[in-house]
Amino acid sequence: MSTIKNHVQLIGNVGQDPTITNLESGKKVSRFSMATNEHYKGAKGEKRTDTNWHTVVAWGKTAEIVENHVAKGKEVGIVGKLKTRTYTMDDGNQRYVTEVV
Repeated sequence: MSTIKNHVQLIGNVGQDPTITNLESGKKVSRFSMATNEHYKGAKGEKRTDTNWHTVVAWGKTAEIVENHVAKGKEVGIVGKLKTRTYTMDDGNQRYVTEVV
């Protein structure tokens, strides 16, 4: 059970072409947005869709695979973990970001 404490599996569509960054260490990092859709019927029986957007971050060899095979509009399946980080804006406000890594 300890291996699934922070485990995410998503299937959805890529929202924009991934951005690839080559770090000074020689490692690559890739970032892209991904939309997942949940379909259900509303109170009056009408079909409804709820879309959630996720930021996906891939490192190293996985970033290379993303660079070569992932593009806007493609359906992809990913497995990762949730990672939350904080940063401070120029105006002093603190922001929180949750990403799938």
